[in-house]
Amino acid sequence: MQNVLGMMLWAALAAAALAQAPVGDRSGAVQQAQIRASAAYSELQQAQYELKLSGQDYVNTQDAYRAAPQPAGDTAENIKRELDKTKKALDAAKIKEARARKAYDDALDAVDKAWGRPPKNR
Repeated sequence: MQNVLGMMLWAALAAAALAQAPVGDRSGAVQQAQIRASAAYSELQQAQYELKLSGQDYVNTQDAYRAAPQPAGDTAENIKRELDKTKKALDAAKIKEARARKAYDDALDAVDKAWGRPPKNR
């Protein structure tokens, strides 16, 4: 998985480097902003993937908790602890995804700024 993401990042960086450079002294700033936006996009994709997996883990654990016989004692308690743990992981993944989305939006705004365009409302 890491290799695939690494290859995607390098491909994005290569595409950004080969993109048509703007005329004038902005070209370096635009390229740097595009490279940062590409990296931020890769991080956003990774965070979205982790959020998806955390959501699936939470749903699976929740289903197991509901299916467990209630008077089972230790089994139900263990599943309840696992459910709490997966809920915390899901909440953390949501926060990570939101931060990655904001970083990506900020990076896109930086590209717009480097081009001399006003940032878009995202």
